Amino acid sequence: MINQYLLLSATLFTIGLIGFVVRRDLIVMLMCLEIMFNAVNIIFASFSYYGGGYTGQIFVLFSIAVAASEAAVGLAIVLSLVRVTAISHSDEIRNLRG
Repeated sequence: MINQYLLLSATLFTIGLIGFVVRRDLIVMLMCLEIMFNAVNIIFASFSYYGGGYTGQIFVLFSIAVAASEAAVGLAIVLSLVRVTAISHSDEIRNLRG
């Protein structure tokens, strides 16, 4: 049964990684990063369920907290970058100094 969770997590992580590498839009890159975080959370939760401890669930809680703060800070940086420089693609960023 754990193999299904591992397959789901590997699939989600692969989709997120391919989306992060291939896409140029900064918002889509952040969304793909969140998909990769959720894939890792699925692994932690499944190992915690089948392993019989609470350690994986604690890691999931910390990972969700880090992902939420990363999303808030990353989205704020991307939105300020788009407003100031009118750049929305990652390959157009040359210099971050104002």
